[in-house]
Amino acid sequence: MGLLEVKDVGKRFGGLQALSDVNLSVAEGTVHAIIGPNGAGKSTLLNCLVGKLIPDSGSVSFDGQSVLGRKPHEINQMGISRVFQTPEIFGDLTVLENMMIPCFAARDGAFELNAWGSMMGDREVVEKAEAELEEMRMADKRHMHAAAMSRGDKRRLEIGMCLAQRPKLLLLDEPTAGMARADTNNTIDLLKEIQENRGITIAIIEHDMHVVFSLAQRITVLAQGTPLVEDTPENIKGHPKVREAYLGESSGH
Repeated sequence: MGLLEVKDVGKRFGGLQALSDVNLSVAEGTVHAIIGPNGAGKSTLLNCLVGKLIPDSGSVSFDGQSVLGRKPHEINQMGISRVFQTPEIFGDLTVLENMMIPCFAARDGAFELNAWGSMMGDREVVEKAEAELEEMRMADKRHMHAAAMSRGDKRRLEIGMCLAQRPKLLLLDEPTAGMARADTNNTIDLLKEIQENRGITIAIIEHDMHVVFSLAQRITVLAQGTPLVEDTPENIKGHPKVREAYLGESSGH
């Protein structure tokens, strides 16, 4: 059984069947990519995993526990962190201050605005945040306001903020969208390093096949809300069903 198990999940929006009998198993300590053409159901599936949507049918379990009916913050407390398509950071805070928030929450169980003063004077939290920034290769930017950073650096900071909570599973939703190629390659290298050092499980939705084939050990291909194939990157490349889904080429050609 995988760390994350999706069984027979279906989701309908009015007359649109967004997901139909989706099955997915993400093994612990691996990088598993979910790919597919626009409208394939990738984001809908991800939203079902983090509590933003409740499936109409099927089950979703994480580390042996159902996530269905739990609120997003409860799922986060179970050990699932998500990086959204658009970086969600506090632009008016410095990079260090951004990183201190999840470090404080990881230790104390939550972060409330009235804890801001005590957090800022907490040497343990400051040192932990600085260590996280060092690992994310952002120590030299710790006093910069987050809003002034490039999109690639904002993304790197958000990933670091998620990792500071020590999740068991990191969900990445188009983590390199809008990045320059150099930033994309830096993000790939960083995620490889983190995954190897921490052994964290990563599930990634990504359109950039360079990113997918550089990171993933397993790939699930969705088309029209239904899994087409799940296999290794080597076997996915050139697979007739994948070519048909992406390029409109008949598998008989």
